Amino acid sequence: MTMQARSPTPLAALAGTLMLAALLLALLLASSLLPSPAAAQAKTRSPAGAALAYVPNEGSGTISVIDTATDQVIAELPGGDKPRGLAVAADRRWLYVSDQPHNRLQLVDPGARALGATIALGESPEGVAMSPDGRWVVVAVEGKNEIAVTDTRSNALAFSIKVQGRNPEHAVFSPNGRLLFVSAEEGEAVDIVDFTARKQVAQVAVGARPRGIGFLPDGSRAYVATENANEVFVIDTARFAILARIKAGLRANGVAVHPNGREVYVSNGGDANVSVIDSASNTVVATIPVGQRPWNMALTPDGKKLYVANGRSNSVSVIDTASRTRLRDVAVGKLPWGVVIR
Repeated sequence: MTMQARSPTPLAALAGTLMLAALLLALLLASSLLPSPAAAQAKTRSPAGAALAYVPNEGSGTISVIDTATDQVIAELPGGDKPRGLAVAADRRWLYVSDQPHNRLQLVDPGARALGATIALGESPEGVAMSPDGRWVVVAVEGKNEIAVTDTRSNALAFSIKVQGRNPEHAVFSPNGRLLFVSAEEGEAVDIVDFTARKQVAQVAVGARPRGIGFLPDGSRAYVATENANEVFVIDTARFAILARIKAGLRANGVAVHPNGREVYVSNGGDANVSVIDSASNTVVATIPVGQRPWNMALTPDGKKLYVANGRSNSVSVIDTASRTRLRDVAVGKLPWGVVIR
């Protein structure tokens, strides 16, 4: 017997139409709950709780921002004409960058990706550092042989401190914020400033062309790289005396100290590697190859990864500190000067 297809009843047709409409409505509601591409991008560019690495690129006038969870560049910010030293506010609201050719401190708003106000400092500002309590930003001003101090509450210059050494390169706070150690690039010395008294209280002679400075977490020792001497000088911060001299690589410059205090890392610009110093014995225990002309560096808060700015490779090398191996190189702007992680 041949069966003939029957047309749907009006009621069945209505039910089908209603089901289709309900399905379309559900899809529309679901799509409205999904983030737009712009919102998704904004979330990617502001990872909640993730440590970010900020890399000033003096050749391209930019600041590359690396998400340390993924080692991906998530933003390129303007940084002035020649950004070098950099400090990051505790809430990441502002970046403070030394714009060397314009003799000023440049504020950068990373959220808006825009330049903010500027603060006049004097000829050739270089290294920038934040006080442990987040209140002060200090800048080594080479041409004036002084440290310029900005109050982050007002983002205005508060005062300056004269130092004896010529061409201060870096000014770094001790962990308790009481002292500033300043590397005098042409003075072959480290100037020591009592920050509360706002004056220099000592000077320690080191090797030729001192550069980077790092403190053990308890503040008992400071490690100073000397570029032309190819050595690291270890200073007793209580007695302001040299405890040890450690042979490093060619053109030693950047210094970073592991949060556990057991290892100190020194970048060797002429050897394209990083020396690992055992702080218990004050000896080099490993050497890790990186990019060309490694300069200033920074560690993640947990100490698991070290980020090294490679000036001539236009990259940042990422080192696994446990295995002492280079994980990867991250392409950034031209002539990266250093790394700050917050």
